[in-house]
Amino acid sequence: MKIYNYENLNEDFFRNIPFETITSVNEIISDVKKNGDIAVFKYSQQFGDGVLNRLKVSKSEIEEAYKNVDENAIFAIKTAIKNVREFATKQLECLNNLDTNVSGLRLGHRVIPLNSAGCYIPGGNYPLPSTAVMTIVPAKVAGVERVVACSPKIKDVTIVACDLAGADEIYRVGGVQAVAAMAYGTETICPVDKIVGPGNKFVTAAKKQVYGDCGIDFLAGPSEVLIIADESANPEFVAADMLAQCEHDRDARAYLVCFSEGFANEVKKIAYRYLKTLSTADIAEASFEKSCAVIVDTLQQAILISEKRAPEHLELCFRNAEQYINSFKNYGSLFVGNYSAEVFGDYCAGTNHTLPTNMVARYSGGLSVFDFVKIQTYQAADSNNAQRLIPCASKLAYMEGLSAHKLAADIRLD
Repeated sequence: MKIYNYENLNEDFFRNIPFETITSVNEIISDVKKNGDIAVFKYSQQFGDGVLNRLKVSKSEIEEAYKNVDENAIFAIKTAIKNVREFATKQLECLNNLDTNVSGLRLGHRVIPLNSAGCYIPGGNYPLPSTAVMTIVPAKVAGVERVVACSPKIKDVTIVACDLAGADEIYRVGGVQAVAAMAYGTETICPVDKIVGPGNKFVTAAKKQVYGDCGIDFLAGPSEVLIIADESANPEFVAADMLAQCEHDRDARAYLVCFSEGFANEVKKIAYRYLKTLSTADIAEASFEKSCAVIVDTLQQAILISEKRAPEHLELCFRNAEQYINSFKNYGSLFVGNYSAEVFGDYCAGTNHTLPTNMVARYSGGLSVFDFVKIQTYQAADSNNAQRLIPCASKLAYMEGLSAHKLAADIRLD
């Protein structure tokens, strides 16, 4: 972990990583669009998912998976599902249908769930049943009728999580070919309206490529955390939270913003002590060495760094942190206080862990129940309403030179 002083930061620190356009991704998508299941089988074997003789996980395989997952694991999954479902339900309650009167005209909107959604669940480095919970549960709470789950090298615990979360279909396929199959359909997998969920740079590039033919949540890069800590913070907690992000992959990043070089060095020393016993040390250490700490003089400098960096996870570990929540606007998810561990958000607190990275939090929030509904507006005008609107619409159409628009207004004049 490198240590910088605030005055030595340059714009490179705040520059996002451009999302890649990968030629091979386009070729795979085109092949899947043309050849369907055959192409999916081919790329699954080529990229290390093994030889597949079918894509869909059958009902009997789901039943067998339950037998191979211990009761404590199932209880933990159910607990996470309960909390995520409860939070998503309360979120949805805030988004109501609207029927109102504007100048005598009846206007409104309807909150309508998507017909179908595809949830991508990574499975390369580790099985991620938590991502099954985070993507499938809010979709079902929103009322999505058909929810598809795709995951490579799918483990029994992920199958169980998908089933408990409410997935209607589960497929043992990942990578670009999974995104293409969900976007365009194959003989086995029917296309979906929207694809959500995290993935590596190839999955992200694929989501970028299919966007427009179907919806996506957002483009996300490697995982990241930014922790603002003063002397009241526990350096053991800070070090552990930084490593929790670093172990995702070698491109993950952890940023510490603190007020003394002594605190930064203490966190660094503790982190290397933890690395000696972590089973994921090879990945975590590679990422931690590319991470950094920034020494600031004031809280305002720390806020400025955070707002410009727009981190995926933002931890506030300083005195009276709750008083400063409104000072922060650019983050994927916020964790306030020493005991609000980011890992709780990853797994079971109830908020979602599918979050914007790479400065996307400047303009987008994390995945939520809102990603699975549409806000559809409507109007209902009678003749009297129309008479009031015709002069305005007719004049605007005339100014824009759109004569058929003007005709469509004028023809309704009594």
